Amino acid sequence: MPPPPETPLTPARILEATEDVLRRYGPAKATVVDVARALGVSHGSVYRHFRSKTALREAVTERWLDQEHDSLSRIARAKGPAADRLEDWLLTLFAAKRRKAGVDPELFATYLALASENSEIVARHVETMIGQLTTIVESGIASGEFTMRDARVTGRALWDATAQFHDPVYAPRWTDPDMDPAFAAVCELLLDGLRAR
Repeated sequence: MPPPPETPLTPARILEATEDVLRRYGPAKATVVDVARALGVSHGSVYRHFRSKTALREAVTERWLDQEHDSLSRIARAKGPAADRLEDWLLTLFAAKRRKAGVDPELFATYLALASENSEIVARHVETMIGQLTTIVESGIASGEFTMRDARVTGRALWDATAQFHDPVYAPRWTDPDMDPAFAAVCELLLDGLRAR
């Protein structure tokens, strides 16, 4: 009986292996050779997909940051009251960040280190998030639900006002018992400020 066909080496497989290697060794010690060894290929094979260690680290960071984009984008584009969607969007983001920090703290710490190296990728992620908030605010303005004049400025303000629930610098506090009531209070304050009078 012939051996089973080898799984093709794809960027997705390389990124998965890189996550495992980063989890094991951390960003300072992980190398492309470690990733190649984990995949059972030469490091040249990895370089055919990612031109450098930096490019590989950037791709891993981007993949990590993009994980919640799809679910949040669906919420932003959904039908229904903008206030409900905004609260759902913020809650979904906070839950995703908490989950990442709690389920795999070693990898979360690694990603924080990588994100600090890749400010352009982080900036694109933040712009995507603010864009989704802007979409929700625009629909609230269009329906008469919100009274704000500038949806983009409001989207940025919402992002900034909720930083303690999504900015990784606050991750050590996310398990505090007072975080859920604090989140609810901030949401209520923000939604009350947006509603038409």
